[in-house]
Amino acid sequence: MNLGGSLTCRFERTGNLEDISAAISLRTRAVHLTPEGHTDLPIHLMNLGGSLTCRFERTGDLEDISEAISLQTRAVHLTPEGHTHLPIHLMNLGGSLTCRFERTGNLEDISAAISLQTRAVHLTPEGHTDLPRRLMNLGGSLTCRFERTGNLEDISAAISLRTRAVHLTPEGHADLPIHLMNLGGSLTRRFERTGDLEDISEAISLQAHAVHLTPEGHTDLPMHLMNLGGSLTCRFERTGNLEDISAAISLRTRAVHLTPEGHADLPSRLMNLGGSLTCRFERTGDLEDMAEAISLKTRAVHLTPDGHAHLPNILTNLANSFLSRFQSLKNDSDLSEAIARQTRAIELTPESHASLPSYLTSLGVLLRQRFQRFGNVSDISAAIARQKQAVDVSSKGHAQLPGFHTNLGTSFMMRFGHTHDPVDAENGISNLVQALQLTPDMHAELPPRYMILASAWFQYFTSRLLNDFYPCSTSVLTAFGTALDLLTSIAGLEQTVQHRFTMVGEFLSIPGEAAAAAFRLGRPDRALEWLEQGRCLVWGQQSQLRTPLDALNAHDPALAARLLFVSQHLESAGSSRQHSSTSNSWDRKASHEADALKHSQMASERDRILGHIRAIPGFETFLQPLRCTAILSHLPRSGPVIVLNVHQHRCDAIALQDGSDEVLHIPLPSFTLQKAKWYQRMLTAQLKEHQRHIQDVEQTSELSCGRAARPYNAKAQDVHGVLEGLWRGVVRPTLDALGFLVDEDPVNALPRIWWCPTGPLSFLPLHAAGVYKGMQVESVADYVVSSYTPSVAALTQRVENDAPIDDRVSGLFLTSQPTAPGAPRILGTVKEVSAIHTKAQELQIRALNLSGDAITPKECLERMEEYSSIHLACHGIQETLNPLRSRFVFHKGGLDLNSVMQKNLPNADLAYLSACQTSAGQESLPDEAVHLAAGMLAAGYRRVVSTMWEIGDESASQVASDFYQYLWSRRPEGSGSRFDGTLSAHALHYATQQLRDRLGNTNASLLAWIPFVHYGY
Repeated sequence: MNLGGSLTCRFERTGNLEDISAAISLRTRAVHLTPEGHTDLPIHLMNLGGSLTCRFERTGDLEDISEAISLQTRAVHLTPEGHTHLPIHLMNLGGSLTCRFERTGNLEDISAAISLQTRAVHLTPEGHTDLPRRLMNLGGSLTCRFERTGNLEDISAAISLRTRAVHLTPEGHADLPIHLMNLGGSLTRRFERTGDLEDISEAISLQAHAVHLTPEGHTDLPMHLMNLGGSLTCRFERTGNLEDISAAISLRTRAVHLTPEGHADLPSRLMNLGGSLTCRFERTGDLEDMAEAISLKTRAVHLTPDGHAHLPNILTNLANSFLSRFQSLKNDSDLSEAIARQTRAIELTPESHASLPSYLTSLGVLLRQRFQRFGNVSDISAAIARQKQAVDVSSKGHAQLPGFHTNLGTSFMMRFGHTHDPVDAENGISNLVQALQLTPDMHAELPPRYMILASAWFQYFTSRLLNDFYPCSTSVLTAFGTALDLLTSIAGLEQTVQHRFTMVGEFLSIPGEAAAAAFRLGRPDRALEWLEQGRCLVWGQQSQLRTPLDALNAHDPALAARLLFVSQHLESAGSSRQHSSTSNSWDRKASHEADALKHSQMASERDRILGHIRAIPGFETFLQPLRCTAILSHLPRSGPVIVLNVHQHRCDAIALQDGSDEVLHIPLPSFTLQKAKWYQRMLTAQLKEHQRHIQDVEQTSELSCGRAARPYNAKAQDVHGVLEGLWRGVVRPTLDALGFLVDEDPVNALPRIWWCPTGPLSFLPLHAAGVYKGMQVESVADYVVSSYTPSVAALTQRVENDAPIDDRVSGLFLTSQPTAPGAPRILGTVKEVSAIHTKAQELQIRALNLSGDAITPKECLERMEEYSSIHLACHGIQETLNPLRSRFVFHKGGLDLNSVMQKNLPNADLAYLSACQTSAGQESLPDEAVHLAAGMLAAGYRRVVSTMWEIGDESASQVASDFYQYLWSRRPEGSGSRFDGTLSAHALHYATQQLRDRLGNTNASLLAWIPFVHYGY
């Protein structure tokens, strides 16, 4: 028996089947030599069962595990009540039943295991040295059953038991690290089900502590490193935080390096490291990560012998990496490799295996990808067959069954899009509905599944309408309404702002698609509500955190004070906290995870407070998404707001006018999403061909000091086509519907208009749309003064809260940064700022000019609090991967968007950003207004002048000079030292038209003044 035990130990280390087979042979002989009634027979039966279980875990042979359970059951029956070994035998038999359950998915096995292990715990007295371990094992079995059924009661009970085990394990005990690790594992499983960041933050904290307590050279250290890396990977998949996935890869790389060649766990560790690298690749597109992931997983396959129980899972993981690379590079050989590996995994998986439905679904996804690639209907039909098989072989109550239905429904809808067979659509929607019905409340996948169903309904709805059929529109509206309501839970306040932007980026199409459906149903009011609810989501959240609480304070001062405290904490944490686990300092890691946990707890506390507030009569809609009537309140009196939606099925405008209680729907039948994307590509190509992001018609001597100026390239495509297309397709029909196409008036008599575009229109110059060639020259500037707003709410909140600016703060702060390190010289900014400052002093306006080395970014932030308006003449940099790091370039560092966002400036008036690309936006987040101009609005500025792309130094100075001259000439008498930016939109209109008049309507001159834009009130 003892020799068999040693051979079993060596097998667990090496995976050598000869060792475990020899162990089983020896232990079988020992059992045969032990007579019936001998006191050692139960323990010998139990040990033989243990060795058989070990071999089963390696080979997956059900005969081994069934024999093990039979032997261990006999051992339990031979152990009398009250015997000290009975709890041990009950626990071990429960462990073997759990192993068989993980292979077959038979709920009877796991329920029996839990029953046996519960009995073992009850037989173990308080204070017994084995009690923590038995609590931990029972928690493990409950966790296994949860993974199969998704029953939250099981995982909550597991966490409770394992928490108790940790509390009963004294500091310094050898079992403490593994207990901490296992408790963290159960918390991670619950996080995967609910998406609650408190759970994953606590899991990471516990597992990091376990790693910290495990000495170098300990055999458990690689396992602990691997598990901590797994939890960090899980959090990354939820938040998109690159620091988490980089830390995970670092930890898992170390685990692999600590695992010697020949170790039984090496293949699984290689696979897990490859999985984390694949996750990072899917976020960054770094092909080196993907090449390494495939190499590691291929090595794992080669190290795993035929017949190994884990080989199908490793093959499936390798297939997933090939699929990810295919989706990025569209290399057909990658897709073929993925299908081959997944097919092989299925061939190696017995029909009774619990993982078979998952493997079948994965193969269906791969076949669906091949259908999208080549359009062969046989592929999508094969995908449907495989995914239907997955649903059919899954037992009722399986935790993954809703996901299987979702995939099957998606495949049916894809075939419907090709064949237009209504039976496919009905089957698709039926499966998607069933997926939702089977998805528990608060499940992390609930929001995206609603969005998939909403899109399917709209696809079916649109197709049937085209054929003169009219299905129930209520289903479409309900599905989209629920999807939009759940969108905020995907990017909740428990996450940092940057991570919320990442999450929102995954569901960009939903608000626009919902609005298109509402327009189709004759509900422009719902379209407006949904566009407001789903666009600029992150900015809207930040704005909510600063909502005035006057009414609530009058009703319940203590409740208002608590909400204010929590909101301020969330705003600070959201903008400044980083989930960092890459530090080598344990204390620093622990501090970061404590901050993450506190952040999540504060978000939950805010939800509880809001629930309490909404239960108060009169506060039922407090901080809820606005209905149409509320959106129409507090509109500016000086002109309409135009919300534009572009979708593949239709394009529309909504005009909102002060004094009207209804929206004006303006269909745009001649405009399409394809045109918008084409105009965007045309404009981008022109800017690139000019060898800078705009061509300035200035002398080549400006090359050494221009804001990215370059010589004019006569071969560049003509921008006139873009502007004329926008004019005829979008702007002219809108102005015509509003009755604005009349003879132009003097500039100060023109009405204002606010453009609120979506999608690719967010990157196109609507304010410059027009015909600039031929005899009939006309443009938007002839009829209105244009401004932009990120959302309607961003504008109406300014109108509603337009309080007078404190005289002590009213003034203009100016800075230029002409020779910032690493940036082209922009010497014209010095003259620009100096001239404005000199004129302000002549007019006795309160003004301050600190430029170059005389000011740091931090000091600039301080001056923003002391002066109501700011003029920044410097370079601006737009960060693509991390928009919150977009920044103004100073001689002594950078003033980034994240720092600006954290400011709350109640007396802020005008921000004039005479810098490059300050409203260029983030192409992957077109509806989130992630640019420096929006950041200034978020900080409190009521109006912002910015640029859509790079500007020439001389043009920038001319526009700035004319802009301020317009404001100076219209200062009311008695203004004293005050600075007032109220007329900034008219001032910019005047200044850009002056530049246009000087330069004419050539392609180059248009590109000189088009980038200047006005945001806000």
